[in-house]
Amino acid sequence: QVQLVASGGGLVQPGGSLRLSCAASGFTFSSYAMSWYRQAPGQERELVAVITSAGSTNYADSVKGRFTISRDNAKNTVYLQMNTLKPEDTAVYYCKAVRLLLTYWGQGTQVTVSS
Repeated sequence: QVQLVASGGGLVQPGGSLRLSCAASGFTFSSYAMSWYRQAPGQERELVAVITSAGSTNYADSVKGRFTISRDNAKNTVYLQMNTLKPEDTAVYYCKAVRLLLTYWGQGTQVTVSS
């Protein structure tokens, strides 16, 4: 059974940091590209960052220089380190696994940036 369990969200003040984790099971994690998406209220889900199975990364312009995606294949986990958080980063964050025609989504974790 495929599972992607995201955690690490919460309430943080502007300028603060959070680290999201997404623990995977039920598939060959190391073979999949992993990504983080986010969806703010009333807005479409958008890509935040992606890391390929080879470790190459790419980021949305809005988070470049502030967010870092990484993966630990030994732990079947992908991370999103978020620094210098802004109120506009407030959203539900989802992890996604993709390989060829297979796509799996996690359940999401809420990130709220507010003073």
